[in-house]
Order: sequence, then structure tokens, then C-alpha cells
Amino acid sequence: MPPDRTLVIQTAHLGDVVLTLPLIRRLAGRYGPVDLLTTVAAAELAGHHPAIHQVIPFDKHGAQRGIAGLMALSAQLRETGYARAFLPHRSLRSALLALLAGIPQRIGFGGRAPAITYTTRVPCPVEGHQVARLSALADADGKRMSVSGSGRGGAGAPEERGQWFPLTEGEREAAGAWLEASGLAQPFIILAPGSRWGTKRWPYFADLAAALSDPIVVVGGPEDQALAEMIVVRDPERIRSAVGALTIRGTAALLERAALLVTNDSLPLHLASALNRPTVAIFGPTVTEFGFAPLSDRSTVVEHPEMPCRPCSPHGPMACPRGHHRCLRDLPVATVVAAIEGLRV
Repeated sequence: MPPDRTLVIQTAHLGDVVLTLPLIRRLAGRYGPVDLLTTVAAAELAGHHPAIHQVIPFDKHGAQRGIAGLMALSAQLRETGYARAFLPHRSLRSALLALLAGIPQRIGFGGRAPAITYTTRVPCPVEGHQVARLSALADADGKRMSVSGSGRGGAGAPEERGQWFPLTEGEREAAGAWLEASGLAQPFIILAPGSRWGTKRWPYFADLAAALSDPIVVVGGPEDQALAEMIVVRDPERIRSAVGALTIRGTAALLERAALLVTNDSLPLHLASALNRPTVAIFGPTVTEFGFAPLSDRSTVVEHPEMPCRPCSPHGPMACPRGHHRCLRDLPVATVVAAIEGLRV
């Protein structure tokens, strides 16, 4: 009898991988732990999850790029003999990978070109949070999962809210050791000033840090080092940078200990949702109606109330199309401070 194994192919951005974990949990409840094929960067992020049997890294922009890499990886998947593949990322590359691997059941969202390769096409919900939209794939008959109403653009159902990013004790200990070595007083606030997309970066994080009296930890990827330095220099005794000091999962363990997070529309926002941590999310070129609002029980969104050019793109471009970037430049520090104070109550 052939093995009844399930594969999820999600090779989008890191935040998308985090938001796919509730889908993976639902699939594991039905089929047992699944395999996850994802990017090299996300492989570490998705590790140690009880719903995942193994993580298969795909270096799609490096050693496995192009047709040769696709063919080699599809041959590897064919040898495993998966019974089904779920494709939450509507990518032609992912679709071809599952097709070339000869996986008999290929389940994905309809409505775009890659869907022609699927054996089951699920209507993609147009409303609600992205967690709920992705989790709709678990209903391969096309029925939408139920979602609870929310003032945050449609949050996920209760069983999908909070605590769906399990951490190990080793990761918690690493975060605790870093905090002890930093000598930082507690409770502390985390600031996440970075984003892959330039127009998503609120330009006043350093001013915000100066306006607060709390101990502060700045987090981000290696590319955010300069942003972190601009913030730390405001008060090196009270502000520390963890950029480059911890892994992504270690940073998540640090976030688990924080009093609250202030972040752009980026990966830390989704980690905070997965850990159910208090969050102030700053939105500029994108809007919560896209489905990426914070899901934490205690969270708030800060955005420009009257900017007719919002949203300007699905992701937020690298540069403002109109050259003014007022959607974030016109959001004052005082507004964000007020949002922070509102979460303290």
C-alpha cells in the first residue's frame, strides 16, 4: 500500500509561512503530521512544529534555481510518493513542482493560471484574515471555514487565534540568556522598524524610542542593522539591539517575553499574532482589509485616516509612487505613543 503522506508547498515570504501554520495544523489533524516544502530562510522558522513531520528547504533563488533545480526537486518528491499536496501560495513554480512530482491530489486556490494544474480548486475567500483564507484549503470540498467577526478586518476562528507558533525550551533559554547579558530592565517593549518593502517602514521609530521611558529592544534582520543603530544611539543605557544576536525563532522567544510590540506591517507582526502578544501595528501603503491585521487579543492598528492613495499596492512598493510617502510620514509619534498607552490600560 503506498504511503499516505501529505505535502504543503509554501515558498512565499516568511510572514506567509507563519500565517500558513494554522492550515498545517488543521491538515495534520486530518492526515497526521505533514511535510512542508519552503524556502531556505523559512526552514528554520518552521522547525520544531508538532504538526510538521519534516521541512524540505527549497533554495529557489540559489543552488536550486531554474528548470534544472525544479526537475531535481520534483524527482526527490516523486520518490517520496506523496498522496496529496496543498498549495496555499498561488505560484506557477509551486504548481509545476507538484505536477512534475506526480502527486495525484493537488489542492489549491482557483482563479489564477497555476490552478489549471490542480486536481481540486478551492474558491479563495475574498474577505477575512489571511489565516482564515489559507485555512480554507483544508476544506477541499470548497466550503469556507467559519470566521468570527472582528474589528481587525476579520480575525481567524477562536481555535486559530494565538499560540500557534510553538517554541522550544532551548529557544526560550537563549532569549533569557540574551536578556540577562544585556542588563536590560523589565518589562520591556520591542520595536521592529524594518520591512522588506521600503514604503512600509514608518520613519520615526528613533523618535518614538526617545519619547518613551520604557526599556526597549530593537529586533530585525541583518539588513536592519543601520535602523537599529539609529534607535539605540538615542539612549544606549535603556535601548538594546538584538538584530543579528538571535535566530528568527530566538527573536520570537524574546517577543514572547515582551510587554508589547510596535511594528510595521511585516514578519514580527505575524509572529506576535501567532504568540498572542500585545501589538501596535503601523500600516501605511497597505490596509488591514488585505487580511494581514494583528490577531492578538490585545492589539491596535495605527494608520492614516485620510489618505486617498491608500492602498497603493498589494505589498507596498519600495518607493512611494507619488513621491511623498505621506501615508507614514504624516503619522506622528504622539499617535503611536497614544496607541501604546491604550494597550497598557
